Amino acid sequence: MTALYELTTEYRTALAVLEDSDLDEQTIKDTLEGMQYPVEEKAKNVALFVRNIEATVESIKEAEKRMAQRRKMLENKIVSINDYLKSNMEACGISKIESPYLTLTIKKNPPSVQIERDDIIPVQYMKQPEPPPPSPDKKAIGEALKAGEIVPGCSLKTGTRLEIK
Repeated sequence: MTALYELTTEYRTALAVLEDSDLDEQTIKDTLEGMQYPVEEKAKNVALFVRNIEATVESIKEAEKRMAQRRKMLENKIVSINDYLKSNMEACGISKIESPYLTLTIKKNPPSVQIERDDIIPVQYMKQPEPPPPSPDKKAIGEALKAGEIVPGCSLKTGTRLEIK
């Protein structure tokens, strides 16, 4: 099976040869139409391949979402079981359990700051976030350029895209 780029190269080569030939316009048109069909068919197949990959990407995203939910559920289960174990050890007055496989120990955490009302905390104890660095406003620049203004270091560029419907 011929690759799309090979069909394109053949088409462009034939176009160049036919433009330089003494053939009538209808013959050139018919020849190019005949060569265009395989390119179109190959392009359709490539587009279907893209759709297949897109479907695979969506399936992977869904699987990632399910796995993240499952991970979160298991993490919550770990916290719950650890709390259950700790509270039962504390209720029985047990602070340490040793076995050949593991050691369970209830330890005191270092003191942690509890904030009841942050609106009355003095300023020297408040974090001041750094302002974000300035960045170009592409929307404003685009509007200015479209209005005919000159914006140093900027220009409008129109590209192309492939749309598969």
